[in-house]
Amino acid sequence: MLDLRWVVQNLDEVRARLGTRSAAAAELGAIESLASERSKLIQASETARAEQKKGSEAMRALKGEEQAAQRARMKELSGSVKAMEERLGEVELELSSALLRVPNLPHPSVPVGRSEHDNVVQEARAFGQKPVFAFKPLEHTDVGEKLGLLDFERAVKVAGSRFAVLKGDLARLERALISFFLDVHRERGYDEVLTPYLVNEASLRGTGQLPKFEEDLFKTGVAEKPLWLIPTAEVPVTNLHRDEILGDPGSPALPVRYCSFSPCFRSEAGSYGKDVKGLVRLHQFHKVELVRFEAPENADAALEQLVTDAQEPLKRLGLHHRVVLLCSGDLGFSSEKTYDLEVWLPGQDAYREISSCSTFGDFQARRAQIRYRPAAGQKPRLVHTLNGSGLAVGRTVVAILENYQQADGSVLIPEALRPYLGGLERLSQR
Repeated sequence: MLDLRWVVQNLDEVRARLGTRSAAAAELGAIESLASERSKLIQASETARAEQKKGSEAMRALKGEEQAAQRARMKELSGSVKAMEERLGEVELELSSALLRVPNLPHPSVPVGRSEHDNVVQEARAFGQKPVFAFKPLEHTDVGEKLGLLDFERAVKVAGSRFAVLKGDLARLERALISFFLDVHRERGYDEVLTPYLVNEASLRGTGQLPKFEEDLFKTGVAEKPLWLIPTAEVPVTNLHRDEILGDPGSPALPVRYCSFSPCFRSEAGSYGKDVKGLVRLHQFHKVELVRFEAPENADAALEQLVTDAQEPLKRLGLHHRVVLLCSGDLGFSSEKTYDLEVWLPGQDAYREISSCSTFGDFQARRAQIRYRPAAGQKPRLVHTLNGSGLAVGRTVVAILENYQQADGSVLIPEALRPYLGGLERLSQR
């Protein structure tokens, strides 16, 4: 969430910077109007309360009809103050609601653009080369189904479309990837946490999913106390420190770095017709997430390091990928700057996102009230939060099936994964 005072004082700049995003900030007009009304109500109520105090003091010296008349005026003034305070409360709620729907401002270093076609490939950060095949490579769906290890038909029977069943050694491969990712990131200084898969409304509001993206979530629980299935471990992990001052007793000191495995649940509302085939865009999938809490002056460097950390598992798996800096029009709602890691999929003859690494500035921290104390005795400040996939497990399975497929239909296991699979060297037909 943006800072209200700063937004009101810099409306022209906010409009200009939000104008570079694909979504218009229609709420800005309402915020300007409500902020003006709020200021007038505060000034009027303060003037009225001062008049109340002065009138009450004057009434002590009055008697008879004059005192009665003054008392009547004070009663009328009291009613007016009460009405203004009630309206002020309503305005505050409306302002908060409007601010929660305004996206983050793009970082100054983000290129201006309208869509993914304006994103900028970071050539120097690419890893490896596209593999060369002596045959026409298949898509992962064909590879997995021919091996008898991937079953979409029974998944549809059990749950519906956009679900999958992994069998035998392919199921083992997915489980191995989870352990491999977590081990890599623990080596790189991230503390592993395992968090709830159901969260409350405050947690989703804190990271920016609510109220704007409610339709993308799976809601459960009773109406009075609903819970939501998490769309990513970013939500519970970031909210571990909601309403805390990092560095104070009972809270860790900055920087704080977590890695966490979780299933993810997304309705994918509005994405129908896009990536519907196979494992790329499911309602339920697995992911290892990286979350960082940093001091503002360290956040930019932390984002670059986060990208490097997310790349490390891909490098160890020998998977060719590139890094793409998203333009302003392709940024997520809460992000101020994002790099996507895109892995090469030879069966699809295309790059596909396998990780998204973002810095949010103090956007999430303001919503969740996550602060830190720069030094003993100093006033707390909002932290900067960052997160990235490290990695999306299902999409890594896709990449392995397509990049390591062989002419006989089998799939080689990357050497880095073999210790996690008891030395298994390839996926073969069941």
